[in-house]
Amino acid sequence: MTNPDARILLVEDDRELCAMLSNFFTEHRMSLVAVHDGDEAARALRAPDFDLAILDVMLPKRSGLDLLVELRRHSECPVLILTARGDDVDRVRGLELGADDYLAKPFNPRELLARVRAILRRARAPSAPESVLVSGDLQLEPARRLVTAHGESLKLTSAELRLLEVLMRNPGRAVSRDQLCEDVLGRRLLPTDRSIDTHVSHIRGKLAQAGSAASIASVRGTGYQLVAG
Repeated sequence: MTNPDARILLVEDDRELCAMLSNFFTEHRMSLVAVHDGDEAARALRAPDFDLAILDVMLPKRSGLDLLVELRRHSECPVLILTARGDDVDRVRGLELGADDYLAKPFNPRELLARVRAILRRARAPSAPESVLVSGDLQLEPARRLVTAHGESLKLTSAELRLLEVLMRNPGRAVSRDQLCEDVLGRRLLPTDRSIDTHVSHIRGKLAQAGSAASIASVRGTGYQLVAG
């Protein structure tokens, strides 16, 4: 395949699943490279030429969550984690460690493709023309993907940065969880989905650690609102 739309790393020990997904993604103009254990994945993740990584949590030699921690030390490459169905602990932990989204196994390949496309759209989306967004002691430069709070630079994942940007573009207004899911994750909110709540919690922690007066308020029955402080 020449000039694929994206180059993806799949870390999954089920070789039959990898072969099937490789063929499926190739049909949709994406190059998928599969590796099958944690050590092999750690070496592959040092390469800078992947547009996205898909990490299964349960792997031989080291877990997908361990790999995610290592990756986030040097890269903001978008990550989707694969978890066992109903395993909320791994799901929440993955989001807290910097994953962009998750998908429970078993899954439909078309759903995986849809999640991958949504993450890539967000990562590649051109920034709005405003050079700087300001709210209290918060400053966000979308084009440069830079955020400062109380004069301190914040390290945010792509999902966290997008969520904060949406809230800053809606000053004084609560944004629903449904709308945030659409704008931030590029998909509809599922009944038991806590992804947005986890991302909000992570941003709150980073704001507090920086000593920022800004906060994200929960608005009962609606969603979330940025409070400048």
